[in-house]
Amino acid sequence: MIQIRKGQAPAPLTRAEFSVRFRATFNDPAFRAEDPSIARLEEIAWAAYTGGRKAPFTQKAGPGYHDPDYELSTEWLATKQRIDEAQRRQADPASPSRVLLVCGSARNDGTCPGEISKTFRLLEIARETLEQAGIQSDVLDLSWTTSEYGRHIHPCKGCVSTAMPLCHWPCSCYPHYSLNQINDWMAEIYERWAAAHAVIIVSPVYWYQSPSPLKLMIDRLVCADGGNPDPTSTGGKQAGKAKELEMAGWDYPQHLAGRAYGLIVHGDVAGIEGSRRALSDWLDWMGFIDAGTQARLDRYIGYYEPYATSHDTLDRDQAVQEEARNVARAVAKAVAELRAGRLQAVQPKLSRPRPK
Repeated sequence: MIQIRKGQAPAPLTRAEFSVRFRATFNDPAFRAEDPSIARLEEIAWAAYTGGRKAPFTQKAGPGYHDPDYELSTEWLATKQRIDEAQRRQADPASPSRVLLVCGSARNDGTCPGEISKTFRLLEIARETLEQAGIQSDVLDLSWTTSEYGRHIHPCKGCVSTAMPLCHWPCSCYPHYSLNQINDWMAEIYERWAAAHAVIIVSPVYWYQSPSPLKLMIDRLVCADGGNPDPTSTGGKQAGKAKELEMAGWDYPQHLAGRAYGLIVHGDVAGIEGSRRALSDWLDWMGFIDAGTQARLDRYIGYYEPYATSHDTLDRDQAVQEEARNVARAVAKAVAELRAGRLQAVQPKLSRPRPK
């Protein structure tokens, strides 16, 4: 039996530490009139924390699962049902072609920056081009995580590194009520990826890397590449069962493979090529099909010029605007070819000698 290594997790919070963290949400003096009510709520939250009540709403998994009597989270089951339905719509030849447009910037004019991002402007150029081609677009603006109340993409907990079958499709790590890890946007985002025939990611470069909201989404999509669609087979999150399943032979199902993709990465000083290559490699690994060389764009806008005038620089850079349109045109063409059966990925036809 494989040894399960332990010893990293911090000690549980003391009652006093828990109180400080719980009450931080209610620091505004406007809450003082409700201090007795807050104290009662704190006691309920403390009981949930010490009891580890991750999923207070469950139901039997039912037919089709390894253990139909296992109590699964009703929220996870609802997310899984929506993803399955989105996959069915996406596979229906009569359904309209649909492209998911991801705005990877953390900046918008509804929060501290006070101004929209150039990323969003480039995305709008791509969206208009897609719609001119008769393709539906679904805009996923990840900057909402910085400007909306309670909008979260929680971090990946790395279940896959314990054993691939422990990483469930969709992710079952959230919500985790006893730890106040709630309002997880990924429950909706998975469905939107599943519904799309292609994805275009538009992203700036933050310190040589993708912005943190984009990277959070990328990490949480690990379950789409090899994830386990049946949490009952691992008894929920039982590491030992998951290790046994992996060692018995895991098939690493690619739940989103076969979709097309395009990329628009922009920066002002450095890092655009590395960031774009990393995104390309990630999507290739997941079984996506690139829409050609013109669909993979990295460009500087206002190279070593002031940030304050960068929107004016984009106004003048008609070439990069047209290149953004070409990304959308290339993706639109790839979607048409994919749905007509004339474009296929090589990877799914080959077995991986070293799958992971």
